[in-house]
Amino acid sequence: MPPTPRPDPASAGPPRPGNLPHEVNRFVGRAAERAALQEALAAARLVTVTGPGGVGKSRFAAHAASWIPRELRADGVWRAELAAVRRPELVEYALAESLGLTDHTARSSRQVLLDHLAERSLVLVLDGFEHLVDACARLVRDLLRAAPDLRVIAVGRRPLALDGERLLPLAPLPVEGAAELFTDRAAALLPGFRLHDGNRADVLEVCRRLDCLPLAVELAVGRLRALSPAQLAERLDDRFRLLTGGGRDTPPRHQTLRTAIGWSHELCTALERLLWARLSVFAGSFDLEAAEYICSGDGLHADALLDVLQELIGQSVVTREETTAGVRYRMLDTVRAYGAEWLDSVGDTERMRRRHRDWYMGLATWCELDWFSPRQSEVAARIDGELPNLRAALEFCLNEPGETHLAQYLAGTLWFYWAGCGHLAEGRHWLEHSIELDAASGGHGESAYPDSRLKALWVLGYVAILQGDTVPALAALQECREEAERTGNTTAIAYAVHRTGCLALVTDDVPRAEQLLRESLTRYREIGELNSNVLMGQVELAMALAFRGELAQAVALCEDVRQVCEDHGERWTRAYALYVLAYARWTEGEPAAARRLLKECLTIDHEFRDLLGTVLAIELLALVTVAEGDAAEAAVLQGAAGRMWPSVGLRLFGSGHYNLPHELCEARAREVLGDARFDELTCTGGLLGHDETVERALGGGPRTAAVTVPRPARAPAPEMREPAASPTANGGETTG
Repeated sequence: MPPTPRPDPASAGPPRPGNLPHEVNRFVGRAAERAALQEALAAARLVTVTGPGGVGKSRFAAHAASWIPRELRADGVWRAELAAVRRPELVEYALAESLGLTDHTARSSRQVLLDHLAERSLVLVLDGFEHLVDACARLVRDLLRAAPDLRVIAVGRRPLALDGERLLPLAPLPVEGAAELFTDRAAALLPGFRLHDGNRADVLEVCRRLDCLPLAVELAVGRLRALSPAQLAERLDDRFRLLTGGGRDTPPRHQTLRTAIGWSHELCTALERLLWARLSVFAGSFDLEAAEYICSGDGLHADALLDVLQELIGQSVVTREETTAGVRYRMLDTVRAYGAEWLDSVGDTERMRRRHRDWYMGLATWCELDWFSPRQSEVAARIDGELPNLRAALEFCLNEPGETHLAQYLAGTLWFYWAGCGHLAEGRHWLEHSIELDAASGGHGESAYPDSRLKALWVLGYVAILQGDTVPALAALQECREEAERTGNTTAIAYAVHRTGCLALVTDDVPRAEQLLRESLTRYREIGELNSNVLMGQVELAMALAFRGELAQAVALCEDVRQVCEDHGERWTRAYALYVLAYARWTEGEPAAARRLLKECLTIDHEFRDLLGTVLAIELLALVTVAEGDAAEAAVLQGAAGRMWPSVGLRLFGSGHYNLPHELCEARAREVLGDARFDELTCTGGLLGHDETVERALGGGPRTAAVTVPRPARAPAPEMREPAASPTANGGETTG
């Protein structure tokens, strides 16, 4: 059977956005099912692909979605994998992550999704929902009601049972199709393998005995390293009798899949079975170092683990994948579940989950330290890849009696990811949950592990500030400071004072902000604390001084931060220092210098997915642009920023100081363009996507002669004060 032809590229159109995985090997068969899916999706907005485990639902849905006519997917096809999500409340976060959404507001994750999808035409592939069917059904119902051009392909073993749902049951392959799959995969494993008269009967027999389930066929092919097709067919008899699972009412295909997996398991060596079971504790993908730490010992030496892992890869039990963070490994969910049953049967599940938790606690701690280094980008990518495992570790801590403090520590330690990489909403979820559980168990004010609770409190306050949610932020910071003073935790006091000063700054209490930020910097210096947080406090103090017209002091502080960041390879805080320096350059009438600084600032913010830093930079770039004489482009940038702000929080924090560049830019642009033209151009900017906006802002420059834009009147120069000294780099980063 020849390969199914792909569409003519000319008719397929240009690549559309989305996150569908690229097919690494040839997709076999399913042309009729693909056509049926397209027909169903044209008539209904929800199609659920159902079928037994191992029938190939996930691969088929991803493949078929890539063929959907582009008029139904103008904004792309996006796939969300839910197999590794264990808590119903995390479904929304996982979906937002799959869509590439970052949101800094106090809105619920559901509202963020509703707002994002309401105006888009896209196809969402929701894969592996069966263990979360109620939560997923409610979410899909709400999304479809709010987004008229959204279509959903749900993939699971059962329907969502929603009105308007079309079902597409996926049956096993026909025997010839299964034989084609067998031959294709065998040829990849054993170059030169082909179907011929000498092996055709045996291959067809193997496929029939495995009910032509794709997963079972691929697992069987993995044994061709050691067995011929004839030997495969011969050995199936004994293995089927030995490993048939389930009762009399269990569907035969479920028995067959279990037999196929169990048979593959039975043919593994003892060490391979042991590693298979232990690897089941991972959620999502994992790397070699994690596997060696968690899974070695007690019969499996660390030095031998790589060889055993390679054997499991060769048998299709584990898959290898290349990522931006390096080589990682993954097990199919069905294969993982089989291993988990074996791990549970030998009574080793809790011990392995504790080792898993310990590894990811250590990883988070190391990444927090490494954040203040030239490896910030690598740290961000590492945490991105490990997020399912970190969630599993957090969940384990929250569910184990007496270990809530570990959840507080882990959630607090990941502050740099929540705040620096656009995951404020999820960070707040874990922080609040761990603090609430501690309080419910009597830990409030009397925790046996106060340091962990205090860290969670100041991080919660920080996250809430960035979301523009000031009342919960103040409550968390006040509780943190009071308890820290009672227990003598000087580090937590410094962080609580710092973040309270940050709160004063964004709520326009500039004198109090300056007082608290200076106090926090003094406290940091006294305890020898130096990290991204400390430098951010110095940047925030500089901004307070800039708001008061004390530009010389503000510039001195930020130039000091800039130098320390260069010395340590720190880039995230450096971006905020560049923003303040650009603000000063613009205020001093130097738009070209301001633009150069803002371009570097925006590049860094976009790399880290820091939405707050990104939109602040674009707002100031709009003002610089109108000062350079291009009022039309300034209006477009303001419109694009306006679209971003709802995902950040309260627009410019509701602050008159932060809002000044926006107001000046709008006033000048309206004066030049007129109200109608200005409104038209801001609407144009509001249609730009996030990446398009950043690309446009970075590519911009002066187009016409510069014009004069009124700058804020400087406050009378106060008596010069000694700039707050930067903490010395005596002892690296410590945690609060």
